[in-house]
Amino acid sequence: MSAGRAPATDSQFLPFDTDEGISPSTGVRVPPSKDLARQAEKKVQRSESDVYRQLLSELHSSAGEEGAGMAVRMADIRRQLTEFQLHYKFGMDEVLTKINVLREEFEHTRDYSPIEHVNYRLKSLDRILDKVQRYGAEPTLESIRHSIRDIAGIRITCSFVSDAYWVAEMLCSQPDLRVVEVKDYIRTPKVNGYQSLHVIVQVPVFLSNRTEFVYVEVQIRTVAMDFWASLEHKIYYTYDGEVPGDILDELRDAAVQAAALDQQMASIRDRVTALKDQAPVSGQGATGPTPRDRATTGAWFPSDDAMGTTWKWEDIAKHAGGPHEAPQS
Repeated sequence: MSAGRAPATDSQFLPFDTDEGISPSTGVRVPPSKDLARQAEKKVQRSESDVYRQLLSELHSSAGEEGAGMAVRMADIRRQLTEFQLHYKFGMDEVLTKINVLREEFEHTRDYSPIEHVNYRLKSLDRILDKVQRYGAEPTLESIRHSIRDIAGIRITCSFVSDAYWVAEMLCSQPDLRVVEVKDYIRTPKVNGYQSLHVIVQVPVFLSNRTEFVYVEVQIRTVAMDFWASLEHKIYYTYDGEVPGDILDELRDAAVQAAALDQQMASIRDRVTALKDQAPVSGQGATGPTPRDRATTGAWFPSDDAMGTTWKWEDIAKHAGGPHEAPQS
């Protein structure tokens, strides 16, 4: 599969929710002022072996220095960092292509598509290195590859909760994707009300001289969940992280109402489907297939191997070892 530009995505660099700045004990976002103070303290304590932060600094501060040796060194640094970012872009393109194949298949051959919108982003080098400091990871590219798994991120927005699980099942059942980690914040929302499915996969990227396996984080949520998360993100930046308690309470209440809206819309969908003379088969019908319709769906990739079957979400979570929290510092 070519790792070229993925078609038909809705937007690129939008605010993207991760576990950054979330307190491991309360699940509530840490105010940026406090988080920055904690980061500043750790930066003071970092050792001289923090090579890549120094290299990144040199790219900005040493560009005017003379000498052939410095020029060669700077060129080598730029090459390493460019390759590092490109590998994640290629991996993200691979997963985006898979998502867009599913999206276009449903849009052109069926009456209903479970995928409403697709957004994506790559972390900047500064944000990657800040996260390395918070996680206490070794400041080497090899260590970053293994410890930071959300450098490439994709968000899929669906109409119904059942669609979110369905898309996760379709994507994770593809044999060349390895499911590494899952977090089900729909069934177990965060303390602040956040809901979404988080799936971290490994995708092979075929380069000129080797195959690189890249981590990509995919977040899948409903339109209502996405609206709530977007508003919560803007509020925290408006108040510089110091959000009044009454607004936090209203946000949590809004998350409950968003979940209730998702349930109500699914109930209406089921009632409309029940009124039809003949219930639509999986993937057909203006209101979309219900979970019951999909229960007996055959494998997308027939194979004797377990990865060639259509996995249900419970199997995916079990295979990935269940929901694990990312390390916090």
